[in-house]
Amino acid sequence: MNAYRKDSRVVSHKQPSSLRILYPVAVIIFVLLMIPFFRSLLIDKGVRWLYIFLLSLSLSYLLTPVMRLIALRFNILDHPHGHKIHENATPLLGGAAIVIAFTVSFIANMIVERGIAILLCGGVLVAFLGFLDDWKGVPASLKLLVQVFVVLGLVYHGIMLDLFPVRTTWGFWLNLIFTIIWIVGITNAMNFFDGMDGLATGLSAIMATFIGIVAFQTNQPFMGWMAIAILGSCLGFFPFNFRIRNPALIFLGDAGSTFLGFMLAGLAIQGYWSDSSRVVSFANPVLIFWVLIFDMIYITVERVLSGKVRTVKEWIDYVGTDHLHHRLRALLGNKWKPVVTIFLFSTILGLSSIALRNARMIDAVLLVVQASLISIVFSVLEYVGRRNKHSLEKNSS
Repeated sequence: MNAYRKDSRVVSHKQPSSLRILYPVAVIIFVLLMIPFFRSLLIDKGVRWLYIFLLSLSLSYLLTPVMRLIALRFNILDHPHGHKIHENATPLLGGAAIVIAFTVSFIANMIVERGIAILLCGGVLVAFLGFLDDWKGVPASLKLLVQVFVVLGLVYHGIMLDLFPVRTTWGFWLNLIFTIIWIVGITNAMNFFDGMDGLATGLSAIMATFIGIVAFQTNQPFMGWMAIAILGSCLGFFPFNFRIRNPALIFLGDAGSTFLGFMLAGLAIQGYWSDSSRVVSFANPVLIFWVLIFDMIYITVERVLSGKVRTVKEWIDYVGTDHLHHRLRALLGNKWKPVVTIFLFSTILGLSSIALRNARMIDAVLLVVQASLISIVFSVLEYVGRRNKHSLEKNSS
């Protein structure tokens, strides 16, 4: 179907004036940052992070309208159907703006670190696979298989969890299995959360913020710069993706959501999280990513117990509206309250993670248990609220 047919309901092609007015500012910032003098000035002042942030922010802001026009031109659109809750065909390719802005911010800074370079290569491969899915469609099982192979490539180059003793055979295999589960799980969980305007982008920005804070606290500049680049790229794209009174102008698409999930999950493995113990080091990123982890566990248990899925293949292929943001929308009744609620919950958990750097093992365990209990209570209240709402609607009719 052509995007320009009169019977095609496509979100407006015109950019809002509130966004257009900032284009000259973004252009000026980007041009200045490309001048070696200004780059050297900021780096010499010890604020390389600010340079990376402004560069990724301005470039993402400038590239997003371009990618939107390309998506409209080549009919790379997300059409409403089935589990889709948006009303108009909406351009994809927002993820391309984020990937390019993120990558350029590193090339311009001449940041060369082996682990980061390998992780970025893996992220670009995952993003390209997501782009193919946005454009032509790729079977879920094939996407999952390719993602696993990309993670194995990371492991081959030494990027792997060290939860268990690495010098033992059983420790190596357990670390390998958990690495695959962690990265592939977070990658797809972020993709699942790209089901409501601004949600995946905002969550990625929040998670990148807390990863960056911990990185600079623990003297890991490369990890911190990477998190800052993700933050800037997401914030540059966010105004086009989240508008309270109007639909999004462009979506991340699978390319963007899987890239962000993959890079953030990889950063969690690359980073050094605590001086205390492996339990504390594990609990720290778990709290930052808790919203994604809980949702993945919840939908898996609910779908299995309800009989919606009976095999692994059915679980991989199943697409539904039972994710946290869908359930909150059914309860709260509009598109932005669920998003803000999830942002607040993720921020609270992220703040908890900052306090874990020098915490005892018992403190880490208690915080994770607390997050679990809050999530369970949250789900119970949400379920009761939906049930009461349905009862009232039924009685009123």
